[in-house]
Amino acid sequence: MSVDEDKIVKKMVAEIADSNEKFIDSSKDIENFKRIVPVLLEKGIDNVNLSMFDEATKSKLLNALGEEYIRRGDMNNSVKAFILAGNRYRLVEVGEHYEEVGLFGNAIDTYRLADANEQLLNIGRKCLENGHFSDAIKAFRLCNDVENLTKVGDECFQKGKWDYAIEIFSAINSPHKLVEIGDKCLRERQIGYAAKAYELAHDKDKLSALGDVCLREGLLATALKAYSLAGNDMMVTFIRENFGSKLSSF
Repeated sequence: MSVDEDKIVKKMVAEIADSNEKFIDSSKDIENFKRIVPVLLEKGIDNVNLSMFDEATKSKLLNALGEEYIRRGDMNNSVKAFILAGNRYRLVEVGEHYEEVGLFGNAIDTYRLADANEQLLNIGRKCLENGHFSDAIKAFRLCNDVENLTKVGDECFQKGKWDYAIEIFSAINSPHKLVEIGDKCLRERQIGYAAKAYELAHDKDKLSALGDVCLREGLLATALKAYSLAGNDMMVTFIRENFGSKLSSF
């Protein structure tokens, strides 16, 4: 789901929740609509048309449908039903179910749709503590929590998880951290990661220095790329003029 689509869905949930809040907690109404639910299940949540009903009736039907999907263990379709019903409360509960069974990515996606920042922060911390860095990053980015993202980035840096560390410090626009990663990667001869970190830090001096290292070690294509990103036209010309035949592609 794109960023714009995500915003639209969350806005839709919020608007429906505001208009239908008084209908969501009525267990009696849900019981009354259970007789229609089998027809809706057969049709499928993606194909059902409830446009003939007023908003209150649609909300009740969708909540009843969502509850039946949960009873059947179909959490994905229950989420769709509760989104359409604007039922944030049940969306959060579905997210909590996903979290309990260790499906952290699904939980995060569901909390996001419910716009449940507190739950996102909690699951982000939980994922960080248990080494689920990708999920922690996802949760904290959704909350725009720079402090916790920095903690994850530092943890990944210490553990040598360069992909995650670079992703985080690029996302929070921390060039000095990216340079720090690049320097350590270069010392450890992780040339690809060093190049990526320096490139995202937009540090032309570091890129040019990396080009020098690569040239000395015969890594001509990498040297050429580093010099190009650094805007070092003199060294780009030098490599092309003297080693052009050895460059398979760039």
